[in-house]
Amino acid sequence: MPYEAITLDQNGGVATLTLNRPEALNALNIAMLSEIRQALAVLAEDKSVRVLVVRGAGRAFCSGADIAKGTGANRGDAPFDAGLILELQVNALMLELADFPAPIVAAVTGAAAGAGCALALAADLVVASDSAYFLLAFARVGLIPDAGATWMLPRLIGKARATEMMMLGERVGAAQAVAWGLIHRSVEDEALDKEVEALAQRLASGPTVAYGLIRRGLHAGLQSSFAESLQGEREAQRVAGTTKDFAEGTSAFKEKRAPRFEGR
Repeated sequence: MPYEAITLDQNGGVATLTLNRPEALNALNIAMLSEIRQALAVLAEDKSVRVLVVRGAGRAFCSGADIAKGTGANRGDAPFDAGLILELQVNALMLELADFPAPIVAAVTGAAAGAGCALALAADLVVASDSAYFLLAFARVGLIPDAGATWMLPRLIGKARATEMMMLGERVGAAQAVAWGLIHRSVEDEALDKEVEALAQRLASGPTVAYGLIRRGLHAGLQSSFAESLQGEREAQRVAGTTKDFAEGTSAFKEKRAPRFEGR
């Protein structure tokens, strides 16, 4: 499928989705949001995909919604509705990312701002270059953080720091993001590609079904009771125990060798 606002590449079990509007710092418009969702739908059905890497072309990961040119969500004579783009595209995209069956790695350079910040944090592991930063500047234009930011941030870094990011709208550099527990790791700018590739390959060689169940368990656990989480683990363990990877993992353990997982 041809894309205009993104590119999609696959090398073995690693799929790479690149936001490809570098002239606009990869700002999200209707076309890009729609294409990301189309790509996710295709990848989610492709059993050969064992890890998804999301990155931005050029000097930024994503600068957020395309405020300069508008999102294109509001038409006609109806009053402007800043939340309409969330209803039409963004919220569905964030749920689709949460439900994706394989691990997601975000490779962040430059700005991860606004909805672009939330998009990066929707990944399971976020690796940022040292010069990257995370920014929620909605309040500067009289709006509130969206794309799930008000749900994710307090759970990642606590209420006080989340409030700081959302109300003061100041940049959080990569090193600070690591210290706060906002992201997984920061590396020197020139080392980002190598670090992300190594991480992606590590995940791609792992038990993909189990990883998908871990993703679902983590998301469910953030909004479930302890008893509900225990039951969720019980059901997920039943599924994981039927996989070829479990059989291979136990055989490798008994034979004292490295497992050779197939992702099924």
